[in-house]
Amino acid sequence: MPIQDAAGTHLNSYPDSNGYYGRFGGGHYPAHLLPELAALTEAYREARRSPEFRRELHDVRTYFQGRPTPVQRLANLSAQIGGATLFVKREDLNHTGAHKLNHCVGFALLARYMTKTKLIAETGAGQHGVALATAAAYFGLECEVHMGEVDIEKARANVSRMKVLGAKVVAVEQGQSALKEASDSAFSAYASQYRHALYAIGSAIGPHPFPLIVRDFQSVVGQEAREQFMAMAEGALPDHVVACVAGGSNAMGVYAGFLDDGVVSLHGVEPLGRSARPGEHAATLTFGTPGTLHGSRCIVLQDADGVLARVSSIASGLVYPGVGPEICMLHDVGRVSFTAVDDEQAVAAFYRLSRSEGIVPALESAHAIAFAMQLAARCCPSEKILINLSGRGDKDVDFVTENYGGCH
Repeated sequence: MPIQDAAGTHLNSYPDSNGYYGRFGGGHYPAHLLPELAALTEAYREARRSPEFRRELHDVRTYFQGRPTPVQRLANLSAQIGGATLFVKREDLNHTGAHKLNHCVGFALLARYMTKTKLIAETGAGQHGVALATAAAYFGLECEVHMGEVDIEKARANVSRMKVLGAKVVAVEQGQSALKEASDSAFSAYASQYRHALYAIGSAIGPHPFPLIVRDFQSVVGQEAREQFMAMAEGALPDHVVACVAGGSNAMGVYAGFLDDGVVSLHGVEPLGRSARPGEHAATLTFGTPGTLHGSRCIVLQDADGVLARVSSIASGLVYPGVGPEICMLHDVGRVSFTAVDDEQAVAAFYRLSRSEGIVPALESAHAIAFAMQLAARCCPSEKILINLSGRGDKDVDFVTENYGGCH
């Protein structure tokens, strides 16, 4: 299992023993579940030390997932833009089409290690739901995925895939019927089924130890990318690493390979949605304030009375009013810089990458592509930018062409 072991590295320094990343994190959860979270923490610590667990995780990633995924130079797009050279970590080539399977197979293995028989989770764009249903099928576990009705309609193909794989899809109608409400529903289901079920959370959010577990399982992305990039660049590191950010699973995955390299600038790209007006975006770090969401102290979009704001983005996987605690800490200390990209810019990047390189990105990933193109244009030709292409855009093609076809 790819976890850095060197003393003093960021991954071994955070979280602290109480599950905090600086002033963020913790386990703000119903009292009756705290013993279960403590048991999960201990089980995970034991599993990560187990040679058998690590070996099985490696084998599943190699022979089932298709890891390692490659790093690719975007020669055509780089030539068109000028400035820095663009590279992508091709998580879209991961089995099921996104980075999500990295932690889903980990959670499935952990569930079996703890003698749990069921996996519960939320999903937004459906990629995490498909990945979890895939992992559950592979390991012979039950699977229950909670998904907002708005997203069910938008990502119909992924809903069908989940059902084909044997998952129960629970439609959530409350509030905006999106990712936040799906998370509420999944947390509630876990609270009543924890004795036989494990919550396989979809991002680096929630109470301790979930952000830690997701980050560690996703760190394979950054560790592979580091080795691959250095092999391509004669030992050099990228000057910039870029990822889209909502909860933070894909971002923490790729950042994990470079957090201790001060010469590498890390960038997070948030969804500006339709505009900067409240309720029309999900740019949490840009406009949010400290609060508590889904059992963790983090940055959230809320009003002066602490009421969560409505959020919006063309990318369902980014429609979340919070950010994981480790991302919040990295923002606090200035290790990662953040910007926001709106829907139109993301769609333009979706088409640009598709037509320049033959790679159709997920709308979530298109946010990172959009910013990286802007960054490349103002960088020196000697600089190199690595983008985490967190997922493919099969799920988004119909939506984009129906609503934006002919615009780009």
